[in-house]
Amino acid sequence: MFLMIGYVIALGAIFGGFALEGGQLMALMQPYELLMIAGGALGTFFASTFPKSFKATLKAFPQALKGSKYTKSAYLELLSLLNELFTRIRQGGLMSVEGDVDDPQSSELFKKYPRILGDHHILEFITDYLRLMVGGNLGAFEMENLMDVDIETHHREQEIPIHALTRAADGMPAFGIVAAVMGVVHTMASVDKPPSVLGELIAAALVGTFLGILLGYAVVAPVAARLEERAEESSKMLECVKVALLATMNAYPPQVAIEFGRKVLFSTERPSFQEMDAHLREMKGK
Repeated sequence: MFLMIGYVIALGAIFGGFALEGGQLMALMQPYELLMIAGGALGTFFASTFPKSFKATLKAFPQALKGSKYTKSAYLELLSLLNELFTRIRQGGLMSVEGDVDDPQSSELFKKYPRILGDHHILEFITDYLRLMVGGNLGAFEMENLMDVDIETHHREQEIPIHALTRAADGMPAFGIVAAVMGVVHTMASVDKPPSVLGELIAAALVGTFLGILLGYAVVAPVAARLEERAEESSKMLECVKVALLATMNAYPPQVAIEFGRKVLFSTERPSFQEMDAHLREMKGK
């Protein structure tokens, strides 16, 4: 929603200002200039990316159009799930959650938390490290190092479409210049035509520069920026789980381990201690 609002404000101000100062909006309708810019950018995008990068970009693009799923209610659900897992572990040992970890889709415990069950990244992270804890072969230090590498790998994967779109946005102004130069070449080859026609050709060439800058910085760059924010939020959720799991491995009580995880979260989405306590009491009553 915010992306669309931003587009409306930016494009409305640019085109509206041009019209208000007496400009003819139809003069900006230059499909051939747009073809050169968009086609050149798309071609270099294909040339500079591997198939996995292209697929990752297509898959990530819809995320920029949606609102964030990393909300306070999502974190409350995550911390409630971890609290229930840790409570079971404290009461019955690690083997008490082995069945839930091995098949979370069939687990009655995990089914109570549909957001977490529907997010394969966070679900896999939780179950993989609980499985390692059940195995009992890694200490807290080794587990922390492995988690850090895992989170770093996840973040790097999230950055693939961001870098691809950023390169495309940075290249579009250059393609706008290319389109403008081609327009000037066309104009110079038409010097025998009337001044009015030459004026239109020069205007069309200048529109190429305008469109390249506009598409790069006002259309494509905001998408890359939003995906970057989503990547940070996704990694933050994994860090929350990491800190809570390590606290449990160091024998902290479930409620303290959850508090460790809560403190990792950004302040804008972090539930307060009272909100967390009230939510845990509500879940116990169900």
